[in-house]
Amino acid sequence: MEENLEQLAKSGASPIIKIAIFGPESTGKTTLATQLAEYYKTVWVPEFARDYLQEKLDSGRGICDIDDMLPIAYGQTKLENGSALIANKYLFCDTNLLVTKVFSELYYNFCDSLLDKAARAHQYDLFFLTDIDVPWEDDGLRDSPDGRETVFEVFKQSLIDNKKPFITISGNKETRLKKAVAIIGDLTMALQMGFSSLDFLQIYEHGIPLENLKDQLRIYNEGILKSVLVSPATLNHGIVQLSNADFEQKAAYFDANKSKFKLEKFVPASGAASRMFKFLTAFLNEFNFGNESINAYINRKKDTELSLFIIGMDRFPFFEEVYTKLKEIYPNFDALDRDYKNYYFIKLLLSPDYFDFANKPKAVLPFHKYPLNIVTPIEEHLHECAFYAASNNKSKLHFTVSENHQTQFENIVTSEKGKIEKKSNSTIEISYSYQNKKTDTIAVDLNNKPFRNENGNLVLRPGGHGALIENLNNLDSDIVFIKNIDNVIQNKIQRNSFYKKALGGFLIEIQKKLFVYLDALDNPEFDSESIDEILDFLKEKLSIKMTPDFHKFKLKNQINKLKEILDKPIRVCGMVKNEGEPGGGPFWVRASDGRLTLQIVETLQIDLNNTEQLKILASATHFNPVDLVCGLKNYQGVKFDLKQFIDPNSGFIVHKNNAGIELKSYELPGLWNGAMANWLTVFVEVPLFTFNPVKTVNDLLKQAHQPL
Repeated sequence: MEENLEQLAKSGASPIIKIAIFGPESTGKTTLATQLAEYYKTVWVPEFARDYLQEKLDSGRGICDIDDMLPIAYGQTKLENGSALIANKYLFCDTNLLVTKVFSELYYNFCDSLLDKAARAHQYDLFFLTDIDVPWEDDGLRDSPDGRETVFEVFKQSLIDNKKPFITISGNKETRLKKAVAIIGDLTMALQMGFSSLDFLQIYEHGIPLENLKDQLRIYNEGILKSVLVSPATLNHGIVQLSNADFEQKAAYFDANKSKFKLEKFVPASGAASRMFKFLTAFLNEFNFGNESINAYINRKKDTELSLFIIGMDRFPFFEEVYTKLKEIYPNFDALDRDYKNYYFIKLLLSPDYFDFANKPKAVLPFHKYPLNIVTPIEEHLHECAFYAASNNKSKLHFTVSENHQTQFENIVTSEKGKIEKKSNSTIEISYSYQNKKTDTIAVDLNNKPFRNENGNLVLRPGGHGALIENLNNLDSDIVFIKNIDNVIQNKIQRNSFYKKALGGFLIEIQKKLFVYLDALDNPEFDSESIDEILDFLKEKLSIKMTPDFHKFKLKNQINKLKEILDKPIRVCGMVKNEGEPGGGPFWVRASDGRLTLQIVETLQIDLNNTEQLKILASATHFNPVDLVCGLKNYQGVKFDLKQFIDPNSGFIVHKNNAGIELKSYELPGLWNGAMANWLTVFVEVPLFTFNPVKTVNDLLKQAHQPL
C-alpha cells in the first residue's frame, strides 16, 4: 500500500465541495453518505477500515489494535484522493482521518504523530456530525452501545478543538437527508459568494438567509434609492386636524366598541441607556481629575449638558439613592469640595460596581418621583396599558427586550403588576420577545467588502428597529398601540390616555367602513354605482387618489384594484408640531410607480445633496413621535402577514465604528418607516404634551418628568 497521508488539493475553476460525515460508530454515517451521493449524482468515499478489519478478522489475524491505525489512515487517504478525481461537484466522505485519530486516542490513549498531523491538516468544506438518536446496530465489528453519549461528546469536542466547521445532523434518515440537502445548498451559495466555511457556519448559526446577505451586499455596492419628497404633510393636506369635540367623540367611540376587539400595547424596549449618559461617560474619560476644575472642563469642552446636569442634580429621581450610597462609601462626603462631590456622584452613577446606569435598559431606570415612590418606564407603561389598552377588564402589554435584560424587566413586573391591576380593576398579560438574530445584517468596510473583527469573524449587527416588524407580526391581537419605552409622562396619564383612545376610535371607525366596502366588493351583485362612494372614501379618509384612467377599466378590474388598495393593514399615527426634535416626519412621497403616498421619512432616507429636497425637509411642520394605533387583521378576521407590506428598498446605510475602525452597517426599513410603507396610513395631529421622550438624562429635568 502506498504510504501517503497527503490530501489531494483542490484545483480548477470549480473545485469540488467536500463534506465529511463524522461521528461515532452506528450513527448513520454510511446511510447519509450514500443518500447524498445518490441525490447529487456523485461518488462517496466508503470506510476503508471496515473492509480492512473484516479481512484481518477473517484471516485469523485478530481484531483491531494500535498497529492498524496508520494502515487504515493510508487506505482511507488513498480512497478519498481517488474519489476526488471523479467526483461530480461534491464528494461525500463516510469517514476521514479525524475519526481514525479520535478512535486511536479513545481506545489506545495514543495517536501516531503522522496520523495526528494529517488528521488536523485535512480540510473539508463542512463536517456533518451524526447524532446518536438512531438505534445502535451490531455488525460484528462494532464495539458496544454502552457509553454512546460520552463517545459522542468526545467526537464533538475533537471538532471544536481542531476548529473544524460542523453542523449536527439528527432525526430519521429522511429528515437527515432533507436537512443536509438544505444546508449543502446554502453552503454552496456561501462559497460562491466568496465566504469561507467558517463564515458560512457563523451565518448559519445566526439563521440569516443567504439571499438576505446577497441583497445587502448588493445594496452596499449599488446604494439605496432615496425617498423623493414632494411636500411635507401639513394640516388638512395629509394631516387630519380634529377639534376638541372630535377627540371627545373618537375617544367615546373607542370606549363603546373596544370590547369587540383584542387589544395590545407594543413597546420597543431593547436598547441599553448608553446614549442617555453619553456626555457623562465622555466626562469621566476626558476630565483631568485633580488638575482642572469641572468648570474648566465645561469651558474647555463647551459642555452645556454637563453644566445642566450638575445644576439640576438634586431634581433627578435617583438623586437621593446615589447620595445615600456616597455617604455610606465616603463618611466625610458632605465635607468634600463641590467638584469632588460632583465627580464622585457621576462616577458612582455609571460604575459597573454600583448603579451602572449606562449599561442598563432605559426601561428599568428611575424616571419619575412621586410622593410615595419612584417609578420606572415599565411601571408607567403598565399604568397606561390599563387605562387605554384594556377591554373586558383585560389588557396585554408586549415588550421587545434584549435577552440579557429580560430578568430585570420581570423583576419590576413581578413587584408592581399586582398593585396596578388592583388599582385599575383589570388584569395585565405581559409578554416579551427578542429581536430575531436572523434579521441581523452584515457590516462592510469602506470598500464594501465584508468587515471582520480582530478574530477574523464577520461582523453581523442588529438590523435596527425595522427588524421588529417580525415581532409585531407574531402578535394575535386585533388592534395594537405602539409607543417607545422612553415616551412616558408623569402625573398626566389619564389626559395622555384620552388621546390614545381617540386615535383608537379613529382607527375603528375607518376600519369598520373599510370592511363594509370589502364585503360589498366580494358580493357578486356589486354594481358600478357604489364605486364613486368608495373612491370618495379613499380620497377623503385615506388621502388616496385614483389615476384618471381608473374609470376606463372594466368593472371586474376596478373591483380587483379597489380590493388590492383596501385590503391592507392600517395605521393611525399621531403627529405633533415640529419643535426641532431629531427624527422622522410626515411627508408626501412619490413612489417608484409615480403614486403619491403618505410616509414617515427619516433624514437618512433623503438625498441631502439635493437642495430642493432639503427645502422640503426644512419646511416640515410636524414630527413623528412614534404614537401609532394599528389594525392587524383583515375584513375576514385573518391576520395580515405584515412582511408582505414592507418596502425593501427603504433601508439605511449608516457609518459605525468597531475597535476604532470605521465600517458601514445596513439597517432594515424602519418599523414605522419602510416596514409599514405599504400600509393604509392616516396622520392625526395630537397635542405636543403627548410626546415626552428621554433621549438624554437631562430630559428628566423637563416639566413632563418632574413632580407637580
